Amino acid sequence: MHPAPSVIIFTTFSGFGFGLLFWLGIGMPAPTGWVALVFFAIAYIMSVGGLLASTFHLGHPERAFKAFSQWRSSWLSREGICAVATLLIMAIYGAGLVFFGAQWTVLGWLGALGALLTVFTTSMIYAQLKTVPRWKHWTTPALFLILSIAGGALFSGNIKTAIPLLIIAAALQAFAWFHGDGRFNASGTTMESATGLGHIGKVRAFEPPHTGTNYLMREFIHVVGRKHATQLRIVALVLGFVLPVILLLLGAKHVLGLLAVVSHIAGILALRWLFFAQAEHVVGLYYGKR
Repeated sequence: MHPAPSVIIFTTFSGFGFGLLFWLGIGMPAPTGWVALVFFAIAYIMSVGGLLASTFHLGHPERAFKAFSQWRSSWLSREGICAVATLLIMAIYGAGLVFFGAQWTVLGWLGALGALLTVFTTSMIYAQLKTVPRWKHWTTPALFLILSIAGGALFSGNIKTAIPLLIIAAALQAFAWFHGDGRFNASGTTMESATGLGHIGKVRAFEPPHTGTNYLMREFIHVVGRKHATQLRIVALVLGFVLPVILLLLGAKHVLGLLAVVSHIAGILALRWLFFAQAEHVVGLYYGKR
């Protein structure tokens, strides 16, 4: 799949934002006054900013509101509904902390649940796709959730919780890569089935179906060299998990804590780029690109 910057920003920062809202909702931490305002401002900038970034990948961003009507069949629509509901609930909960110093626990937990549901619905936009075998697996929603919660713990200052969550996330990501590398071949989809010419015999691409590129080739066909993918995976693991854990163990105050956050953001951005770049869509078989 084409790793569009808007979608990478969306999946990365909306995950961080809703992860932070989750921890704020369950009262870890439970700041009040100006401190609470800063926490909620960071959470909303990331979550709302990420959601807005996703609209830039639409052909007609001004029509994004129409997606809300398709909740019966569309995970994208369910994501939008969950996101708006969560942001509204957490806005009321945050107002209680900021202006009244009151922790309305029921609203907080309801908002925390909504944050998790929002991340889950986002993950299912990709996990539902049979045409991308690498994504259609339980590890896709599991990774979206653990990365959101771990990142949220890091942003919220829950260091003792963030360290084990980052380690678990790294292990799950490594497993997802290892297991996902062979999932396309294991799906049974071939050029013969893609072209419908399997009854004739072995099929190979002689020439492209047309002289120029088209939408399918631009959006769904992206080939990453194995060497470069391996190198980028190492970079993502080191920056996203290993270095932040080391920095947190050394001491999460001030500069080290900030470096841990910056390193984690860089690592997850690299990880998200790989998530899309290595997603082998079966349409590539028709064009002889798989």
